[in-house]
Amino acid sequence: MPKRILTGVVVSDKEDKTIRVNVDRRVQHKKYKKIIKRSKKYSVHDETNKYKIGDNVMIEECKPYSKSKKWVVVNQKENTKNIDDKGDQL
Repeated sequence: MPKRILTGVVVSDKEDKTIRVNVDRRVQHKKYKKIIKRSKKYSVHDETNKYKIGDNVMIEECKPYSKSKKWVVVNQKENTKNIDDKGDQL
């Protein structure tokens, strides 16, 4: 069984060797068939405390490091400019 790989944004780096990554996904509503956004935060192992808030990272499933940490950082994606839905730069 292959390991899952997700992409998200670091939202917290306060803990030692742990970061919180927010992963957004788009799903279709079962009844109304409209595309809606869903998000989830994952606790991710960061051995070197290298990643900071706002970094785009790729995370991969791994062995459990603790009760809640079952993901590890694979690498950092290059940051792109933040643009909202209207096309305006944030």
